[in-house]
Amino acid sequence: MLDELGVAYVIGGSFASSAYGEARSTRDADLVVELRSDEVEALASRLEGDFYMSRDAIREAIRDHRSFNAIHLESMFKIDFFVLGESAFDREEFGRRVPRPIEELGGHTWLIKTPEDTVLRKLEWYRASGDKADQQWRDVLGVLAVWRGRLDEAYLDRWAATLGVSDLLERARSAVANL
Repeated sequence: MLDELGVAYVIGGSFASSAYGEARSTRDADLVVELRSDEVEALASRLEGDFYMSRDAIREAIRDHRSFNAIHLESMFKIDFFVLGESAFDREEFGRRVPRPIEELGGHTWLIKTPEDTVLRKLEWYRASGDKADQQWRDVLGVLAVWRGRLDEAYLDRWAATLGVSDLLERARSAVANL
């Protein structure tokens, strides 16, 4: 649907970490979207009927670079749409998205975050939780374990320092090395 509307997106969150690490079930999906005000009506028109959503919430999210959600009425599956931020990391992460089939989404090929960007965002969420979001931490360890030896370590180090999560990245690497 987003492709049809010409809205650039990337899937992150648990779908990305499950694609790269330990699979887990979830009742929501996180998408980062590059959405403009003039695209609100087209998106809302496609969602209404099948999803509960608010046009006002979408407009506010675009204005404030925040998130809005849409809830599928039949299944109660929630999609969190994060409007693309303005930071250098937001832009680079978005530009690095890769096509990958996702079984939980019908096996279709979707654009998802890279394993490195998935790790970095999960570390940010973990840090924001006061280092208490255990599922975020398990997701990080799962991706690092599965992708051991195949990650762009220099990219991880550079952005971890910028994002203030270098200590967490080192702790996660150490935990995976001891598995």
